[in-house]
Amino acid sequence: MTQQPPWPSPRGNCRLIALMAVALLAVLTLLPEAGALPFLFPRFRPQINWTQPPLERWVIEEQPRSIEPHLDLVSHPNRTHSAATSGDGSDAEFLQRLVNIRHNQTSTSRMLWYDVGSGDGLVYPPFVDKALKLLNLKQVAFEIENSVMSKVTCTACRAGSGMLQHQIQSGKTDAELIRMISDYCTNLNIQSARVCQGVAQLFGSELIYVIKRVNLSPDELCSFIIGDGCGDVYNPYHEWEVIFPPVPKPPRLADLPIPMEAAPFFKVLHISDTHYDPHYAEGSNADCNEPLCCRLSSGRPATPNAAAGKWGDYRKCDTPKRTVDHMLAHIAETHKDIDYILWTGDLPPHDVWNQTKEENLAIIKETVKQMVEKFPGIPIFPALGNHESAPVNSFPPPYVNQVDISISWLYDELDVQWRRWLPQSVTHTVRRGAFYSVLVRPGFRIISLNMNYCNNKNWWLLLNSTDPATELQWFIYELQSAEFSNEKVHVIGHIPPGHSDCLKVWSRNFYKIISRYESTITAQFYGHTHYDEFEMFYDPHDLNHPNSIAYIGPSVSPYYDLNPGYRVYYVDGDHDSTTRLVIDHESWIMNLKEANLYGYPIWYKLYTARAAYNMKALRPSDWNNLINELTNNQELFELYYKYYWKNSPARPTCDAECKKRLICDCKSGRSHDRKHFCTDVESKIDEESSKSWKSWFYRGLTNSYVQFG
Repeated sequence: MTQQPPWPSPRGNCRLIALMAVALLAVLTLLPEAGALPFLFPRFRPQINWTQPPLERWVIEEQPRSIEPHLDLVSHPNRTHSAATSGDGSDAEFLQRLVNIRHNQTSTSRMLWYDVGSGDGLVYPPFVDKALKLLNLKQVAFEIENSVMSKVTCTACRAGSGMLQHQIQSGKTDAELIRMISDYCTNLNIQSARVCQGVAQLFGSELIYVIKRVNLSPDELCSFIIGDGCGDVYNPYHEWEVIFPPVPKPPRLADLPIPMEAAPFFKVLHISDTHYDPHYAEGSNADCNEPLCCRLSSGRPATPNAAAGKWGDYRKCDTPKRTVDHMLAHIAETHKDIDYILWTGDLPPHDVWNQTKEENLAIIKETVKQMVEKFPGIPIFPALGNHESAPVNSFPPPYVNQVDISISWLYDELDVQWRRWLPQSVTHTVRRGAFYSVLVRPGFRIISLNMNYCNNKNWWLLLNSTDPATELQWFIYELQSAEFSNEKVHVIGHIPPGHSDCLKVWSRNFYKIISRYESTITAQFYGHTHYDEFEMFYDPHDLNHPNSIAYIGPSVSPYYDLNPGYRVYYVDGDHDSTTRLVIDHESWIMNLKEANLYGYPIWYKLYTARAAYNMKALRPSDWNNLINELTNNQELFELYYKYYWKNSPARPTCDAECKKRLICDCKSGRSHDRKHFCTDVESKIDEESSKSWKSWFYRGLTNSYVQFG
């Protein structure tokens, strides 16, 4: 029986990918003619002529750079930061009250199909039971939705992509293919008719357009999309390396210095994954059978317990406007001494089957207006999320410049909106690829990357994944210039480079860049996962040398089973011995269950990193030591797990497999390479788990002997 996993799943649009894959597979399993399945044979390869995208003339060195400090220092006379040793005693009474709240009983299983009477929560029409068993589509949907890829999903992916290639080769029109996908999605009860139709229309055209133009076998396609879960298939079209300038890497230090105590610092707000839903309706159905609920279109709740809460919901629902407004007002009142803000994307909601460009642009404009009004005069450094485009994850590189499919509709508007905070020098790179570099203070720079060019759900990369928009080569140029100028750099983006949603070839090149410029890059900041976590980077030639840390901020959206949250960082400021390292950080949350119960939300500081984990500093070496502690100290890991879930009462229990996955996520700043980084961690956890089992078994035998002896 398929059960809800004890480990968390990444947020975003996995359901849509599941819809596409399962619908295509349904077509496959129900075809009557065995002769119509040439893609099942390993030698099958579509006869499509590979065409190299046209070369562009974009000279990095000719682009304007930000060379004037963008942030004016503001004096905060009585500001102090006492987080490292003081703990959070002021929250003790409130936290104790949270502990006493009984577990949430309203959350549903995270599956596309839900049926109370079914043992595993999944239900299908009887006429397809046999077809479903053939390729185990339940398991496929489960794995895709939870990013736990196995050979089952890999086989399904190969069959589905081969099926689509075959139908294209047989002469099916785009309209016929889209209708076929929609019909089977609906007939198999994979989703509601409107979701099936929306998915097929929005994603089908783009996917068919790309598949028609690539010369990749199903093995190559699925290895590209799924990653190490589908084998590391060599693919010459998607193997590439960035070029480094002939400048020797500065000698590395044995360890970074600890930032000076009582030195000036910057107070930095990090907001991510707002997923503001303008159609959220209190009292609507929060327990619907679609990827997003809590709207009038979700229907009436079957029971009072299924009704959407006033301030949000733990189920498949995004953030109401009143919750966003309340959070921003709370931040403006509580943190009046913020120096600047990091805003790492994902503004629209998860109704990705019926989004339009106009609606997404409206949400971007409205959210920017909120930020300007709540934080006047405070610089904001944004990064682009994967949900800002319509359809979601669709970010064609610059060489895809046809009017109807170009991404300029989004990037041009981002330039207009972001220029409220950014200098004019960023315009060209924002309009080209939604990335930029800004000198914040003398000797301190922020570089914002468009991580959608590493997104393996961005089908356009199948055409050519070689450094889309020349972003990484530009990144190297900016870092080398910063190294020459003795500047320190903070990197911001949306999708963490070690996440399974990031292409392995892109992530591998990014990892090399971080290693080369480890003396320049002092911190990285991302979102996307919705959890409170971090990722480590190591020297590729010496895994005992940690060289960078990526902070992954919590989501504002409760989607799903989460409390809303945000982060505050304290960054080493302007002084002669500054390191520009993060000195400490604290996570703030709102208990959603209490807010709905009492009608009013209370935001409070959940923890500060150094106090909670007893860390003397937040250097890469200190985070690496924490990983070792989390592996060996179960009590400390349970504390991390609590904070990881933002103290959600809906969080599941975490067994040994869950623990291995979470700690491995911390160690893996390079995607789809868990075997390289996680073998030692997994063996230690397995050993401890074995000891615990043997101890339990021995105690049981001893008790039986005493009782019956």
